[in-house]
Amino acid sequence: MLFTRRFAIGAIAVSVLAAPVVMAAQATPKTHKLALHIDSEDVQTMNMVLGNAMNAKKYYDDIGEPLEVEVVAYGPGITMLRDDKSPVKDRIAEAKKAVPNLALSMCNNAKTAAEKREGHPITPLPGVKVVPAGIVRLIELQEQGWTYIRP
Repeated sequence: MLFTRRFAIGAIAVSVLAAPVVMAAQATPKTHKLALHIDSEDVQTMNMVLGNAMNAKKYYDDIGEPLEVEVVAYGPGITMLRDDKSPVKDRIAEAKKAVPNLALSMCNNAKTAAEKREGHPITPLPGVKVVPAGIVRLIELQEQGWTYIRP
């Protein structure tokens, strides 16, 4: 009887002491990280990429979990992020409102090739980061635990 009482008191003490640890783990939701790529000049695909970002953000907002999103453009996909040619400028502005921390990256290899081909400098949209190579950026993100989706 004495053993049972001590065991019960010990079990209660352990659960009381462990409760703050469990609660602390639940209080810090996991940050989800989504890497999307665009390698096409197709406007429908560009809109799909932006729609995917906004839909994922809404889902995670609804369940109270943070989401980071980065869109990486390379090859013909850099058109999406070009100040002079982007057919989805308005949709990008809409996506930035829905996903405030939306990161947009343009491949410098593709940018340099387009500049050589077209004979003039290419200016990215405001806020677009030029990365050395789009494909390498995607590798880096995946190595850092980001989920990679190709629309």
